[in-house]
Amino acid sequence: MTLGRRQFIRIGGAALGGAAVASGLTTRWWGLDRDRIDDPGTEGDRVVATFCELCFWGCGVKAHVKDGRVTKIVGNPDHPLSRGMLCPRGAGGTGLLYDPDRLTRPLVRRQKRGEDVFEAVSWDAALGVVGEKLLAVKRQHGPEAVALFTHGSGGSWFKHFMKAWGSPNVGAPSYAQCRGPREAGYLLTFGTPLGSPEPIDLANARVITLIGSHLGENMHNTQVQELAEAIGKGAELVVVDPRYSVAAGKARYWLPVKPGTDTALLLAWMNVILTEGRHDADYLAKHAVGLEELKAHVADKTPEWAWPHTGIRPELIRESARFIAAARPASLVHPGRHAVWYGDDTQRMRAMAILAALLGSWGRRGGYLSYGKMGVPAYPVAEPPHGGASAADRPKAGGFPIASEVIASGLCDASVPGSALYDLKAWIVYGCNLMQALPSRRQTIAAIQNLDLLVAVDVLPAEICGWADVVLPECTYLERDDDVAAPAYKQPFLALRQEVVPPLGDSRPGWWIAKGIAEKVGLGPFFPWKDAREYVDVRLRKGGFDVDAARAAGVVLGRPIATCEEEGLPVQIPTESGKIALRSEQLAKLGFDPMPVYYPQEEGPPGHFRMLMGRAPTHTFGRTTNNRLLAEPFPENEVWINADVAKALPGFERPLATGDRVMLVNQDGARSGPVRVKVTERIRGDCVYLVHGWGQEAPRLRQAHGRGASDAALVTRYRTDPIMGGTGMNVNFVRLEPAGRSA
Repeated sequence: MTLGRRQFIRIGGAALGGAAVASGLTTRWWGLDRDRIDDPGTEGDRVVATFCELCFWGCGVKAHVKDGRVTKIVGNPDHPLSRGMLCPRGAGGTGLLYDPDRLTRPLVRRQKRGEDVFEAVSWDAALGVVGEKLLAVKRQHGPEAVALFTHGSGGSWFKHFMKAWGSPNVGAPSYAQCRGPREAGYLLTFGTPLGSPEPIDLANARVITLIGSHLGENMHNTQVQELAEAIGKGAELVVVDPRYSVAAGKARYWLPVKPGTDTALLLAWMNVILTEGRHDADYLAKHAVGLEELKAHVADKTPEWAWPHTGIRPELIRESARFIAAARPASLVHPGRHAVWYGDDTQRMRAMAILAALLGSWGRRGGYLSYGKMGVPAYPVAEPPHGGASAADRPKAGGFPIASEVIASGLCDASVPGSALYDLKAWIVYGCNLMQALPSRRQTIAAIQNLDLLVAVDVLPAEICGWADVVLPECTYLERDDDVAAPAYKQPFLALRQEVVPPLGDSRPGWWIAKGIAEKVGLGPFFPWKDAREYVDVRLRKGGFDVDAARAAGVVLGRPIATCEEEGLPVQIPTESGKIALRSEQLAKLGFDPMPVYYPQEEGPPGHFRMLMGRAPTHTFGRTTNNRLLAEPFPENEVWINADVAKALPGFERPLATGDRVMLVNQDGARSGPVRVKVTERIRGDCVYLVHGWGQEAPRLRQAHGRGASDAALVTRYRTDPIMGGTGMNVNFVRLEPAGRSA
C-alpha cells in the first residue's frame, strides 16, 4: 500500500510514542503528548448566530454570551462560507469588541485637521453639525458634491442615504485599489466580472496555479479550506511569486519571477500550450473567437524570449506549461484578488483569463463555476432620485471605459478644485482608513484640505479620524443588526447579522447613524423602518421565509443548483458575441491592445529594491493591527530581504541579521519608522516585502501606533490603469538605512 505524507506522519508519530513508553521515557520530555488544558469556561449560556466582519468574507459565526459578555466565537457549521471553521481573525472578534481604544462618544473637531483634537458631544449635537454642513454644501454646490467612501456590509445604509440625497459619488477602495483590474479583465474576456467570493472550484481542481496570490496568507476562509482539501486529494500547485510564500512551500513548481514580468511569463506559457497543441481545441472551437489571432500574437513569445525578462529558465517555463495543460480542464488559474500592481493590470488579468480559456476551464468542474443567488424582496420605500455622472468619471480625459464601479481615488482627485467634472466638497468615510487605502498619502491630505466637511464613521480611531470634522462611533458587528446578506455562491444562501450584545458606551449601529443623518437633512421618509431588525424581517416575510427559523440558524440555504457543464449547465459566456474574447474587439475599438502585450517596467534607482506588499493570516489590512488578541502572535510586520543581499548592504557596518531594525527610504525620500528585518533566502534579491497595514500614525491606537513600517506611507507614486482606473502601487522602490539615522 502507498502511504500519503499525512498518513506517514500520523503513523510515524504513534510509533515513536509507543517506543518512548516502552523504553520508560516520559512522553512529556519528548513533547509527544498533549498538555491537559482546563476548561476555560467559555461556553455561553446564550448563543447567537450572526456573520463576521473581521474581513469582507462574511463567514457565519456563533457567538457565545455568558454573564452579558461574548466569551468565544466559533464557526457556524450550517453557513456555506465558514462550514464550522474560522480563520484566526474571525476567532479573534472579541479583541475588537473589547478593544480599550474603541470610539465610544461622538467627536467634533476643535483644532485644525490632522491634529486629532476633538470634543466629545451628544449624538444630537454631532448629527446636527453633520446635517447643517451637508445642507450648506447642497445649497452652494448641489447634492452631487458629497462623496461616500465605504467598506463593509454596514455601508449599505449609507449607500441608501446617498441615493436619497441624490449623489452618484459612492466609491470603495476595494475596487480601484484592489480587485478592479481583475473584474475588468474577466469582463472583457468572459463577459462577466468575478465578484466575491470568486466562482472557482478549488475543491475539484487537479492543478492550481497561483500568480502573485498569497492564498493561505491572505486568509479567505472557504478557499483556504478548499485548497487544503484539494491538496489532500492530490492536487498540485504551480506558484509564480518573487517570494517563496506559504503556498509555494507546497508547490510542485515555484517560479520566482522578476517583479513586473508576469505578463511575459503568461505569454510564454501560451506559446508552449498553443505551439505544442496542448490547448482544448474542441472547447475553443465551440466557445471562443480569436484563436488564430492569438496563435500569431504569441508565436514569437517563446520561453527563450521570456527568459531574460522573467529570470525563469526556458526549460522550467516549458515544463510548468505542460504540467498546467496536462490537467485541463480541471486546471485552475486562480484569479487572485489584490490585482493593482503596475498600472497595466487589466491586460495582465486578461492574460490570466485567456490562459484559463485555453485550458477549457471556464464553466467546468475544477475551473470556473456559475454561481446562483437567492432573491429577497426589497423593503417598500419610495424610490430615491437618481444621481447623474460621478465626479470620478473624467469625461474630458476619455474616462476609464471598462470601470464597472466608481473609482475611489478618482473621488479623491475630484476634491481638488477644477480637476474633475465638478468639485466634491464633502466626504462621508465609512469603515475605511483612507490614509492606508488610497495611494499617495500626500495627495489624500491635500484633497481633504479642500473639503467643507469630512465625516468619519468607524469603530476605532483610525488615522482618517484624525483628519475628520466629525467622528461618529459605530458599534462592532457583534453589537448590531445589518441588512441580510445574499451573495452569489455555488450553494445559494441568505445570512443574517444579529446583535449579540448591546453597544458599548455611546456607540451606535450604522443603520441608526444613517437614519439619524437623513432625519437631520429632511430625508427621514426614505428611512421608514424602526430599526434594522424590522427592515430585515419585513424583507424575509415578503420573500416567504420563516423569520424565526432564519434568526435561530443565522442562515437560510437555497436549493442546490447546477454550476458547471458536468452538472448539466451549458457554459455561460455573456459577452456580446456569446463567445470568449481571446482577441478583444472592444479594446481594439477603444484604442487599446486587443491582446495582452508585455511592456517592461521601469527599474528603480541604484541601491533600491522594488517594494512588494502582502497579507498575514492573522490580520485584515490595517483594520486588525490594534486587536490585542491578534497582535499577540503577529505584533508587527517585518521587511523581508534576500540573505545574500543582506551580507553587504551599503551604509551598514556588518551584515544584516534577522531581528535588526532598519529604516526604509523610498525613491522620493519618504521614510518609514524602524522595522524589523527578516533575512531569508525565500525572496529574490531585487525586491523587499512587507505585510500591509502597520506603521499606523493614529496616536489613539495604542497597540498599533508606531509599530512596524507603513507601506502606504512609502507609496508616493502609482501608475493608473487607463482601461479601468486601478492604481498600480508596486512601482515604488526603497533602500535600507540603519535605524536612527536622521533624514
